[in-house]
Amino acid sequence: MSENVLEIRDLGVSFGGLRAVHNVNLTVAKGEVHAVIGPNGAGKTTLVNLLSGDIRPSSGRVLYRGRDITGAKPYRVAALGIGRTYQITNIFPAFTCRRNCWLAARARKGSALRFFRPADADRATAEATERALEMTGLLAQAEAPANTLSYGEQRQLEIAMLLALEPDALLLDEPLAGMGADESEGVVALIKRLAVDHATLLIEHDMDAVFAIADRLTVMVNGEVLETGTPEDIRASTMVRQAYLGDDFHEVAS
Repeated sequence: MSENVLEIRDLGVSFGGLRAVHNVNLTVAKGEVHAVIGPNGAGKTTLVNLLSGDIRPSSGRVLYRGRDITGAKPYRVAALGIGRTYQITNIFPAFTCRRNCWLAARARKGSALRFFRPADADRATAEATERALEMTGLLAQAEAPANTLSYGEQRQLEIAMLLALEPDALLLDEPLAGMGADESEGVVALIKRLAVDHATLLIEHDMDAVFAIADRLTVMVNGEVLETGTPEDIRASTMVRQAYLGDDFHEVAS
Protein backbone atom coordinates (compact mmCIF):
# COMPACT_ATOMS: atom_id res chain seq x y z
CA MET A 1 0.00 0.00 0.00
CA SER A 2 1.07 3.58 -0.57
CA GLU A 3 0.62 6.66 1.58
CA ASN A 4 -2.60 7.41 3.42
CA VAL A 5 -4.92 9.66 1.43
CA LEU A 6 -7.61 9.91 4.11
CA GLU A 7 -7.05 9.82 7.85
CA ILE A 8 -9.78 10.03 10.48
CA ARG A 9 -8.76 10.85 14.04
CA ASP A 10 -11.16 10.52 16.98
CA LEU A 11 -14.04 11.65 14.77
CA GLY A 12 -17.45 12.08 16.32
CA VAL A 13 -20.81 13.80 16.03
CA SER A 14 -23.75 14.04 18.40
CA PHE A 15 -27.33 15.05 17.71
CA GLY A 16 -28.68 16.27 21.01
CA GLY A 17 -28.07 13.44 23.46
CA LEU A 18 -27.47 10.86 20.70
CA ARG A 19 -23.84 10.00 19.89
CA ALA A 20 -24.21 8.95 16.25
CA VAL A 21 -20.44 8.55 15.71
CA HIS A 22 -17.93 8.41 18.54
CA ASN A 23 -14.12 8.43 18.49
CA VAL A 24 -13.70 6.76 15.10
CA ASN A 25 -10.15 6.26 13.85
CA LEU A 26 -9.25 4.81 10.45
CA THR A 27 -7.11 5.43 7.38
CA VAL A 28 -7.52 4.82 3.66
CA ALA A 29 -4.50 4.54 1.37
CA LYS A 30 -4.23 4.82 -2.40
CA GLY A 31 -4.82 1.44 -3.98
CA GLU A 32 -6.83 0.25 -0.99
CA VAL A 33 -10.50 -0.52 -0.43
CA HIS A 34 -11.35 0.04 3.22
CA ALA A 35 -14.87 -1.25 3.86
CA VAL A 36 -16.96 -0.09 6.81
CA ILE A 37 -19.62 -2.60 7.82
CA GLY A 38 -22.10 -2.96 10.65
CA PRO A 39 -25.81 -3.27 11.41
CA ASN A 40 -28.36 -0.62 10.50
CA GLY A 41 -27.94 2.40 12.74
CA ALA A 42 -24.24 1.72 13.33
CA GLY A 43 -23.27 5.19 12.05
CA LYS A 44 -21.78 4.16 8.68
CA THR A 45 -23.56 6.67 6.45
CA THR A 46 -23.17 9.36 9.10
CA LEU A 47 -19.43 8.71 8.93
CA VAL A 48 -19.45 9.23 5.15
CA ASN A 49 -21.48 12.43 5.63
CA LEU A 50 -18.80 13.69 8.02
CA LEU A 51 -16.07 12.99 5.48
CA SER A 52 -17.94 14.55 2.55
CA GLY A 53 -18.81 17.70 4.47
CA ASP A 54 -22.56 17.05 4.52
CA ILE A 55 -22.40 17.00 8.34
CA ARG A 56 -20.01 18.98 10.52
CA PRO A 57 -18.29 16.90 13.21
CA SER A 58 -18.64 17.64 16.90
CA SER A 59 -15.14 16.34 17.64
CA GLY A 60 -12.06 14.91 16.00
CA ARG A 61 -10.29 15.62 12.72
CA VAL A 62 -10.41 14.63 9.05
CA LEU A 63 -7.11 14.78 7.17
CA TYR A 64 -6.77 14.62 3.40
CA ARG A 65 -3.18 14.04 2.27
CA GLY A 66 -2.07 15.37 5.64
CA ARG A 67 -4.18 18.53 5.35
CA ASP A 68 -6.84 19.20 7.96
CA ILE A 69 -10.19 19.55 6.17
CA THR A 70 -12.41 19.07 9.22
CA GLY A 71 -15.77 20.78 8.71
CA ALA A 72 -15.06 21.85 5.12
CA LYS A 73 -18.15 22.44 2.96
CA PRO A 74 -19.16 19.70 0.49
CA TYR A 75 -18.20 21.73 -2.60
CA ARG A 76 -14.77 22.35 -1.12
CA VAL A 77 -14.29 18.68 -0.25
CA ALA A 78 -15.22 17.69 -3.83
CA ALA A 79 -12.91 20.32 -5.31
CA LEU A 80 -10.00 18.95 -3.30
CA GLY A 81 -10.45 15.49 -4.80
CA ILE A 82 -12.87 13.55 -2.58
CA GLY A 83 -15.97 12.27 -4.35
CA ARG A 84 -18.94 10.35 -3.00
CA THR A 85 -22.01 8.43 -4.07
CA TYR A 86 -25.28 8.17 -2.15
CA GLN A 87 -27.54 5.30 -1.11
CA ILE A 88 -30.25 6.64 -3.44
CA THR A 89 -29.24 7.09 -7.08
CA ASN A 90 -28.48 10.76 -7.69
CA ILE A 91 -28.56 11.47 -11.43
CA PHE A 92 -30.41 13.70 -13.92
CA PRO A 93 -32.90 11.20 -15.44
CA ALA A 94 -33.85 13.19 -18.56
CA PHE A 95 -30.24 13.96 -19.54
CA THR A 96 -27.99 11.65 -21.52
CA CYS A 97 -25.17 9.75 -19.85
CA ARG A 98 -22.68 12.10 -21.50
CA ARG A 99 -24.48 15.22 -20.28
CA ASN A 100 -24.73 13.86 -16.73
CA CYS A 101 -20.96 13.28 -16.66
CA TRP A 102 -20.25 16.57 -18.42
CA LEU A 103 -22.14 18.51 -15.75
CA ALA A 104 -20.18 16.76 -13.00
CA ALA A 105 -16.85 17.46 -14.73
CA ARG A 106 -17.82 21.08 -15.32
CA ALA A 107 -18.70 21.51 -11.64
CA ARG A 108 -15.19 20.43 -10.60
CA LYS A 109 -13.32 22.48 -13.20
CA GLY A 110 -15.45 25.60 -12.88
CA SER A 111 -15.63 28.42 -15.41
CA ALA A 112 -13.29 31.11 -14.11
CA LEU A 113 -11.67 33.22 -16.86
CA ARG A 114 -13.72 31.39 -19.53
CA PHE A 115 -16.47 33.95 -19.97
CA PHE A 116 -16.10 34.21 -23.75
CA ARG A 117 -15.70 30.50 -24.54
CA PRO A 118 -18.69 28.22 -25.24
CA ALA A 119 -19.07 25.77 -22.38
CA ASP A 120 -19.36 22.84 -24.81
CA ALA A 121 -15.95 23.75 -26.27
CA ASP A 122 -14.11 23.15 -22.99
CA ARG A 123 -11.66 20.38 -23.95
CA ALA A 124 -10.67 19.45 -20.39
CA THR A 125 -14.30 18.93 -19.40
CA ALA A 126 -15.01 16.90 -22.52
CA GLU A 127 -11.95 14.69 -21.95
CA ALA A 128 -12.86 14.08 -18.31
CA THR A 129 -16.37 13.13 -19.44
CA GLU A 130 -15.12 10.61 -22.02
CA ARG A 131 -12.68 9.04 -19.57
CA ALA A 132 -15.41 8.59 -16.96
CA LEU A 133 -17.76 6.94 -19.44
CA GLU A 134 -15.01 4.65 -20.71
CA MET A 135 -13.89 3.60 -17.22
CA THR A 136 -17.43 2.60 -16.27
CA GLY A 137 -18.23 0.82 -19.54
CA LEU A 138 -20.91 3.32 -20.55
CA LEU A 139 -19.25 4.87 -23.60
CA ALA A 140 -21.50 2.95 -26.00
CA GLN A 141 -24.53 4.37 -24.18
CA ALA A 142 -23.23 7.91 -23.98
CA GLU A 143 -26.21 9.39 -25.84
CA ALA A 144 -28.83 7.30 -24.05
CA PRO A 145 -31.08 9.20 -21.62
CA ALA A 146 -30.32 8.15 -18.06
CA ASN A 147 -33.94 7.14 -17.46
CA THR A 148 -33.66 4.43 -20.15
CA LEU A 149 -30.85 2.62 -18.33
CA SER A 150 -31.35 -0.37 -16.05
CA TYR A 151 -31.05 0.26 -12.33
CA GLY A 152 -27.56 -1.23 -12.25
CA GLU A 153 -26.48 0.94 -15.18
CA GLN A 154 -27.85 4.00 -13.41
CA ARG A 155 -25.65 3.16 -10.43
CA GLN A 156 -22.72 2.85 -12.82
CA LEU A 157 -23.61 6.24 -14.26
CA GLU A 158 -23.55 7.73 -10.79
CA ILE A 159 -20.03 6.34 -10.35
CA ALA A 160 -19.14 7.75 -13.79
CA MET A 161 -20.32 11.19 -12.65
CA LEU A 162 -18.15 10.77 -9.58
CA LEU A 163 -15.14 9.87 -11.76
CA ALA A 164 -15.76 12.88 -14.00
CA LEU A 165 -14.80 14.98 -10.98
CA GLU A 166 -11.37 13.30 -11.22
CA PRO A 167 -11.12 12.50 -7.50
CA ASP A 168 -8.40 10.41 -5.94
CA ALA A 169 -10.54 9.41 -2.94
CA LEU A 170 -13.89 7.64 -3.41
CA LEU A 171 -16.62 7.41 -0.78
CA LEU A 172 -19.04 4.73 -1.98
CA ASP A 173 -22.21 4.49 0.09
CA GLU A 174 -23.96 1.17 -0.63
CA PRO A 175 -23.28 1.11 -4.39
CA LEU A 176 -24.89 -2.35 -4.70
CA ALA A 177 -28.15 -1.46 -2.94
CA GLY A 178 -31.20 -2.83 -4.76
CA MET A 179 -29.22 -4.76 -7.40
CA GLY A 180 -29.63 -8.31 -8.58
CA ALA A 181 -26.74 -10.76 -8.67
CA ASP A 182 -25.70 -10.05 -12.28
CA GLU A 183 -25.74 -6.28 -11.85
CA SER A 184 -23.85 -6.54 -8.56
CA GLU A 185 -21.16 -8.61 -10.22
CA GLY A 186 -20.54 -5.87 -12.79
CA VAL A 187 -20.28 -3.10 -10.19
CA VAL A 188 -17.99 -5.23 -7.98
CA ALA A 189 -15.66 -5.67 -10.98
CA LEU A 190 -15.80 -1.90 -11.61
CA ILE A 191 -14.89 -1.06 -8.00
CA LYS A 192 -11.96 -3.48 -8.17
CA ARG A 193 -10.65 -1.72 -11.30
CA LEU A 194 -11.07 1.73 -9.79
CA ALA A 195 -9.40 0.71 -6.53
CA VAL A 196 -6.01 0.43 -8.22
CA ASP A 197 -5.73 4.20 -8.68
CA HIS A 198 -7.94 5.49 -5.88
CA ALA A 199 -8.29 5.44 -2.12
CA THR A 200 -11.72 3.88 -1.62
CA LEU A 201 -13.96 3.89 1.45
CA LEU A 202 -16.83 1.46 0.90
CA ILE A 203 -20.08 1.16 2.85
CA GLU A 204 -21.93 -1.98 1.87
CA HIS A 205 -24.35 -4.58 3.32
CA ASP A 206 -23.58 -7.30 0.77
CA MET A 207 -21.01 -9.29 2.74
CA ASP A 208 -20.03 -11.52 -0.18
CA ALA A 209 -19.14 -8.41 -2.18
CA VAL A 210 -17.37 -6.77 0.75
CA PHE A 211 -15.13 -9.75 1.39
CA ALA A 212 -14.41 -10.04 -2.34
CA ILE A 213 -13.34 -6.39 -2.65
CA ALA A 214 -11.97 -5.12 0.66
CA ASP A 215 -8.33 -4.99 1.68
CA ARG A 216 -9.27 -3.89 5.20
CA LEU A 217 -12.52 -3.72 7.12
CA THR A 218 -13.76 -1.65 10.01
CA VAL A 219 -16.79 -2.93 11.91
CA MET A 220 -18.98 -0.29 13.54
CA VAL A 221 -21.63 -0.90 16.19
CA ASN A 222 -23.62 1.86 17.93
CA GLY A 223 -21.49 4.59 16.35
CA GLU A 224 -18.17 3.16 17.52
CA VAL A 225 -15.45 1.02 15.99
CA LEU A 226 -15.67 -2.54 17.23
CA GLU A 227 -12.68 -3.85 15.29
CA THR A 228 -10.47 -3.10 12.28
CA GLY A 229 -8.45 -5.66 10.37
CA THR A 230 -7.95 -7.71 7.24
CA PRO A 231 -10.85 -9.77 5.89
CA GLU A 232 -9.29 -12.82 7.52
CA ASP A 233 -9.06 -11.04 10.88
CA ILE A 234 -12.70 -9.98 10.72
CA ARG A 235 -13.93 -13.44 9.70
CA ALA A 236 -12.10 -14.95 12.67
CA SER A 237 -13.18 -12.35 15.23
CA THR A 238 -15.44 -13.66 17.96
CA MET A 239 -16.57 -10.13 18.84
CA VAL A 240 -17.57 -9.38 15.25
CA ARG A 241 -19.48 -12.65 14.83
CA GLN A 242 -21.38 -12.05 18.05
CA ALA A 243 -22.17 -8.42 17.22
CA TYR A 244 -22.86 -8.61 13.50
CA LEU A 245 -21.81 -11.41 11.15
CA GLY A 246 -22.94 -14.44 13.12
CA ASP A 247 -21.43 -17.90 13.24
CA ASP A 248 -23.13 -19.01 10.02
CA PHE A 249 -21.17 -16.43 8.02
CA HIS A 250 -17.88 -17.66 9.49
CA GLU A 251 -18.72 -21.22 8.49
CA VAL A 252 -19.65 -20.23 4.92
CA ALA A 253 -16.68 -17.89 4.44
CA SER A 254 -14.07 -20.28 5.87
